[in-house]
Amino acid sequence: MDATKKLQDVVSVDMHAAKGLLSSGHCYLDVRKTEEFNKDHIENALNVPYMYFTQEGKFKNPEFLNQVTVLCKKEDHLVVGCQSGARSHRACVDLLNAGYEHVTEMGGAYSAWVDNGLAQHKPAE
Repeated sequence: MDATKKLQDVVSVDMHAAKGLLSSGHCYLDVRKTEEFNKDHIENALNVPYMYFTQEGKFKNPEFLNQVTVLCKKEDHLVVGCQSGARSHRACVDLLNAGYEHVTEMGGAYSAWVDNGLAQHKPAE
């Protein structure tokens, strides 16, 4: 059996490489909060929040892997991103440990996508 995956096992690419992957058929999994996703997102992205933020603090979505399983097969090629990179990095580790084999993180995350002019509409500040 394979060893448990850790943060250093996550493959990360920059937003330009991620754009190329998405153009070749990879699926973008946006792990930001629904409110963030609804403001703007990468075209055809799927949204499954990795974290929830409440008055009591932030906590991991206990249904994250189940929700991803409804949308994606374990053999799908996924590019995972969030707003700045912290959530997507942890989400990638969980996905790899759940048996997803083709998981790539978009380094710099959605903020880099926007900053480099790749967003369809620049979200309001």
